Amino acid sequence: MILRTLSTRLSLYSLVGVGAAAVHAGVLLSLGLVMPWWIANPLAFLAASLASYVGHAHVTFRPETGGQQFARRWFALQYAVNLTVSSVLPLALPGWLPTSAEVVVLVFTPTLLNALIWSQAAQFSLRRRTNRTSPPRRHADDLGLSHATNQAILTLAEEGLLEGTSLLVNGPVATEGAKAWSVLAADRPTLQLCLHLCLTEGPSSAPPDLIPDLVDHQGHLHRSFGHWLLLSLLPPRHPRRARLVKQLGHEIDAQVRQFQAMRGEGPIALDGHQHIHLVPVVLDAVLARSSRFGITWLRSTDEPLPTGLPLRCWLQSCRDAGLIKWLVLQLLSRRARGAFRQHGITSNGGFAGVLFTGRMTGAPLRAAWSELASLRSPDHCTPSLLLAHPGAPLEQNIAQEGFTVSQPFAASPWRQKEWRALQALSVTPDECCG
Repeated sequence: MILRTLSTRLSLYSLVGVGAAAVHAGVLLSLGLVMPWWIANPLAFLAASLASYVGHAHVTFRPETGGQQFARRWFALQYAVNLTVSSVLPLALPGWLPTSAEVVVLVFTPTLLNALIWSQAAQFSLRRRTNRTSPPRRHADDLGLSHATNQAILTLAEEGLLEGTSLLVNGPVATEGAKAWSVLAADRPTLQLCLHLCLTEGPSSAPPDLIPDLVDHQGHLHRSFGHWLLLSLLPPRHPRRARLVKQLGHEIDAQVRQFQAMRGEGPIALDGHQHIHLVPVVLDAVLARSSRFGITWLRSTDEPLPTGLPLRCWLQSCRDAGLIKWLVLQLLSRRARGAFRQHGITSNGGFAGVLFTGRMTGAPLRAAWSELASLRSPDHCTPSLLLAHPGAPLEQNIAQEGFTVSQPFAASPWRQKEWRALQALSVTPDECCG
C-alpha cells in the first residue's frame, strides 16, 4: 500500500514536472522571438514555477492541501532558490567533471530541491488544515489612555468579546478604567488585566527628581523606543547606561506599585506600551524585579506571517513600517525567550498585532485569527494572543497629558474600525478560521 501510494505520488509529481517543463519551453520560445534569451529565460522560468506551484498544490499534494493553493511564500522561495542554483551551480562545478556528470548535476539538483520545497509546502498546508486548537485570546491595549479607549474596551469586555486588556497606569483615566475592569472581572475571573509598562510618554510615576534623565521639564517621560534600544548597545558598565538604568528601576518600581494599588495584590502579567518591555535594557530591569513583585507572565511578540493576504495588505504594511517593526520585535522576542525560561516566566504561545498594528480589520484580522488558530501553543505557554487597539471617537486632548505620540493614533478613525472588526470577528469565528 505504501509503495503504491509512493508510486502514485511520484507519477503525479513527474506529470506536473513535465507540464511545467513544457510551459517553460513554450514561453521561452515565444518570448525569444521578441527579446534576448537572457531576459526571456527568467520570465519563462517564472511561468514554469507558477505552473509547478499550481499543479503540485492541486494534483500532487492534494491530500495535504485539500485542493487549496500553497502559501505564496513557497512559490517565492522556489523561484528564488532555482534562479540562484541555476546561476551559481554551473560556475561551481569542477572542471574535471565529465560532461555527462555535469548534465546530471545541473538537471537533478534543482529537481531534488524542488521536491524538498514542495513537500515542505504540503506539510505546512497540512498543519494549517489540521492543527485547529482553541481560538486565540483577544486582547486590547491602552486601558486608561482616554475615555474613548476605556469605553471601547469595557464595552467589548461586557459583550464577552475580549479576554484581556493592558492598563496604562500613568494614563489620564487609568483609575477609572481599572475600577470598571475590576467590576467586570468579579463576574468573569478569567479576564486578564496586564500592566502596560510605559516609558516613552505620559507623566512619570516616580518623582521626577529621581529620574531627571527620563523626563522633560513637565515631568513627562520622553525617551523613545529607539533611545532605549540604542542604550542597550552600550556596555553594561558604561556610566551613561548605569545612570539611566538606575533611574529606569525607579520608574518601573513606581509603575508596578501603582498597578498593585489599582488592581490589588497577586501575580502580575506585564507587557509594554510600544512593546518597550522587550528592549534588552528594559527587559533586564523587569526580570531583575520579577521575583520581588511576582511578575509571572510577559508578552511575546513572536508573530507568524499570515497566509492568504492580498498583495495590497502587504504593501500597506510596508508603507506603515509594519514589516520593519515586525522584524525588530521578532528579533527581540526571540532573544527574550531564554531569559523568560531562566526566570520562570511564562508567555503567550503565539501573537498577532504588529504587522498591521493600528489597522487590525478585514483581511489582516481574519488572516491573523486563522493563523493563530492553527498554532499549537507549547505546554509551558498560555494561548495565542490577538492584539488590537479599539476606541470610540476621541474627544479629549491627551497630548496635554503628555501622550503626544499616542494622540494621532488614538484620534484615528481606525480605532472605531478595529472596535467594529472585533465585534464582527466574534460573531462569525468560523469564517475567520476557514
